[in-house]
This record gives sequence, C-alpha cells and structure tokens, in this order.
Amino acid sequence: MIPVKVLAVRYLANASPALARGLGAPEGYPSLGMLTTDCDDATYIALDAATKAADVEAVYGRSFYAGAANASTPHAGEVIGILAGATPGAVRSGMEAALAALGRLGFEDVGGVPYLAHTVASVGSYLAKEAGIPRGSALAYLIAPPLEGMYALDAALKAADVKLCKLYAPPSETNFGGGLLSGSQSACAAACGAFAGAVAEVAGKPIES
Repeated sequence: MIPVKVLAVRYLANASPALARGLGAPEGYPSLGMLTTDCDDATYIALDAATKAADVEAVYGRSFYAGAANASTPHAGEVIGILAGATPGAVRSGMEAALAALGRLGFEDVGGVPYLAHTVASVGSYLAKEAGIPRGSALAYLIAPPLEGMYALDAALKAADVKLCKLYAPPSETNFGGGLLSGSQSACAAACGAFAGAVAEVAGKPIES
C-alpha cells in the first residue's frame, strides 16, 4: 500500500463568520479544522470517517489540479479538507478520527499503476451526500488512472448487484477516473475485487490484441 502523507493541519476555534459561511459551514458551527494531504480520495474517505466519530460536518473538500507530484507548494499536496463543528473539541475529535483513518488508507500499486478499491461499510454524512444515498449505506469507492478506471468500473458494475451513484469521468483534477457504487456490503466488496482484478489485467497487458 502507498501510505498517505499528511502535510498540514490547522484549527480555527472561532472562524470569521464570513469565512465559515463561505466555506459552507452550517449555522452554529464556527469551529473549523483544516488539513492537506498527498492523496485526495483517501482524504475524502477520512473526512467521512470524521463525521461518524464526532459531531462535525465535512464542509469542504477539493482536489488540486495535476496531483501531489505537481503540487504548487510544499504543504499543498493534492487536496484540502475542512471540518466544521459547534466546538473546538468536536472538531479536534473529528480531525483525530480522520487522521487515524488516513493511517489505514492508501492506494494499491500493481505494475506501477496506482488504484483505490475501498469498501466503506457504513458511510457518514459526507459520502452519503456525495453519492446520494442514506447515511449508513455501504459504498464501494473506486479510482484508477483514466483507461484503467473506466475499464475496471465496468467490471465492478457487472460483478455484483451494485448501483453507480456517481461517475468520476476522466480526467479528474488529478487525472484519474472511477466512481462510487452502492449496494450491500458484500456486493460492494465483490465490486472492489473485480475492479482491482481489472486494473491488474490492464497493467499486465496494456494493449489488447
């Protein structure tokens, strides 16, 4: 597994109301926690984990163009994520959960091709909104380079009783592609396995005869 590097973390105990509103924080959530890392998709999963561990909302998450290898500054990386909460303590608890999740997440590598095929057993508020599914649903989070991502996404959709909730058509900001699939936890796990197998197939034989 390719580990995720956390590049910067900062807290605002009582953010400017104008800034909080501009970032999408709900009324009564003036405390913010911000982080950057070198892996956007793992960070989005980690932000979702924060919403399950503490009374926080993931109010902002954006990928940066071209990916971490082309980051504009040493601590920018590939993504910024922002949590909002009613109290500084809630935000710190949420951030601790996100950081712990990042320690368990990362892309796999097969033949020099990185990919993410991760089953979220029970989504929090962030990924539920992103996928348009109820909180607590299972989700397959699938990402790979453009061709591999589309080829493997097709395999994942055919391998199990899952629904395509969101397509990340290539190129994304970081030049990848994939999607979010919903279904039972076992169906999502099967879809992830099919996705990984299809990525490995392309990595092993990129040009089909």
